[in-house]
Amino acid sequence: MNSVLIGASTTMASMPTSAEHLALAHSAQLRGVNLSYGEKPVLRQLDWQLLPGQVIGLLGRNGAGKTTLLETLLGLREPSSGEVQLFGQPAQRLDDAVRARIGYVPQQSTLFEAFTARQLLAYFKSFYPRWNEAKVEGLLSRWELPLDQQIGRLSGGQQQRLSIVRALAHDPDLLVLDEPVASLDPVGRRDFLRELVEQVLERGTTVVFSTHILSDLERVAFNVAFLREGRIALQAPLDELQEQLRVGTGTPAELAALQQRLQAELLRRTPLDAGRERWLLRLPQAPLAGEAARELPAMNLEDLFMELS
Repeated sequence: MNSVLIGASTTMASMPTSAEHLALAHSAQLRGVNLSYGEKPVLRQLDWQLLPGQVIGLLGRNGAGKTTLLETLLGLREPSSGEVQLFGQPAQRLDDAVRARIGYVPQQSTLFEAFTARQLLAYFKSFYPRWNEAKVEGLLSRWELPLDQQIGRLSGGQQQRLSIVRALAHDPDLLVLDEPVASLDPVGRRDFLRELVEQVLERGTTVVFSTHILSDLERVAFNVAFLREGRIALQAPLDELQEQLRVGTGTPAELAALQQRLQAELLRRTPLDAGRERWLLRLPQAPLAGEAARELPAMNLEDLFMELS
């Protein structure tokens, strides 16, 4: 690409500085993570922090490495360098107590197809001391999942619902979801998103999920993280991004004048023809944002995805 991304690892919220405080305060933390497939780098000096109670939608183009990032976060892939911690412990060496605080729905189902749903849930129940039987029964009833049918005979949507039930059943403190609604119909997606919001409101669960359905993300994600060129290019509350990020075009002199007038931060500039450029700007808080709205229209989530991914 012929553009320059400025401040690629910045976030809009300030973070604590004490290493000890960070370990205690974060549900998950990745620092300087590198991972490659052969000669192809996928994650590059990636830094990322997940705070308790955050709901983060992870966005990126196809092949950007979203699944790799989530698997690395969970300790399922070992980076070539860097550090990954979950609740203050190295992700590759979690004790049973921390493992029991994590829920995961992978992109591809990992259910035991010869089991029935009843057998699968009974098996996993034995590993989790705080298994919430009332929640499980409620979800199974509401989603009308057949308990005594072999999982391999269930539809893709039913298998995905069962994966979600399994991930929510032990009231996790960290819930990681990789394209969790890809096989669900609109009604199933709505039910799942409602359940996700309730989980966060009731328990303060940290949720990170990737999805390509932007309308679903807009319903539940309070924060959005964009994976670009192996790094988290930007993470911030969705409403702040929509209020503060703007795109403009013009000459370098016009950019300088615009930045001075609006006190805008330049995030990326891309050369165009005839000495002109395309800019991605971040505005300060109101009242200057109101002035910019007359010159540089606001972007929806699809626009943000195109600019930041």
